[in-house]
Amino acid sequence: MLRATVASLGAAVERARTAGALAGAVLYLVDNGTADTGSLDRTVADALAPFAGRASLEILRGQGNVGFGVGHNLAIARADSRYHLVLNPDVVADGAAVEEGVRYLEAHPEVAMVAPHALSETGTRQYLCKRYPSVAILGLRGFGPGWLRRRLRHLLDHYEMRDIADDAPYSPIPIASGCFMLCRTAALVSVGGFSPAFFLYFEDFDLSLRLGRIARIAYVPSVRIVHAGGDAAGKGWAHQRLFVRSALEFFRRHGWRFV
Repeated sequence: MLRATVASLGAAVERARTAGALAGAVLYLVDNGTADTGSLDRTVADALAPFAGRASLEILRGQGNVGFGVGHNLAIARADSRYHLVLNPDVVADGAAVEEGVRYLEAHPEVAMVAPHALSETGTRQYLCKRYPSVAILGLRGFGPGWLRRRLRHLLDHYEMRDIADDAPYSPIPIASGCFMLCRTAALVSVGGFSPAFFLYFEDFDLSLRLGRIARIAYVPSVRIVHAGGDAAGKGWAHQRLFVRSALEFFRRHGWRFV
């Protein structure tokens, strides 16, 4: 999966550079799974091969598992760029994704972050843009039985912003998923990057709201990805505990909404 992510990103960077949208790029691979600074294991080295010659490469490792946001902050702190892409290793980017995103940001200085059009691996639509959640909506979406989710589908649809046009840019977006965040580097730095208070889950919600106070977030459908992740509730008790703990921290920081 990492190889597919890197290969798609390399192709998208190359297309953007050929089109004149980028002068260059640096790929930061944040390895939260290795506590030492030994040689790069063969699997990861093989996965990175498609990026060879297309950009500089930095491996950030030795920090141990510091969490999603803090790991990304290591890369943000090193970034000397106009734009910075936060990207999950379970995302395959369309060939035009980087070019389209950069051109949109160039044309819209009021926008600090671009959120993409996303599909699952099976081709179903993923709605990565969200309105501010309530406790009831998060509980229903993550843990509610199927019959209840179907009965209250209109509430979930509103939360997932399914009412906005699918084929036209839209802003402002209140909250965007962290699997693909194309941002102005200066804006990321100005808000301090991701909050270390979130180990996993809701760090993207928190960052979106803080970025939204200084600029806009835009949904740009010409930026297209395939995303294999999601479904925290289906990943077992460890993920469910992390989800609940982060949700509590999110509401404590930004305000409770129960229904």
